[in-house]
Amino acid sequence: MNQQSRNTANVPQARAALDNMKFEIARELGINLKQGYNGDLSSRENGYVGGYMVKRLIEQAEKQMAGK
Repeated sequence: MNQQSRNTANVPQARAALDNMKFEIARELGINLKQGYNGDLSSRENGYVGGYMVKRLIEQAEKQMAGK
């Protein structure tokens, strides 16, 4: 079976902004996220970071749609 990563940005130019957001959120949550491999972190810790990223992106989209 061909395993292909689905972890790609739809807008490649947004990759740096998403990475910055990821590290900012990890810092806010007190999670020691580092560049590269983070296999020493639990699934829960990584999930918190991803969940808060989604939450923040939804908030930003709602504000943008509301014209703020």
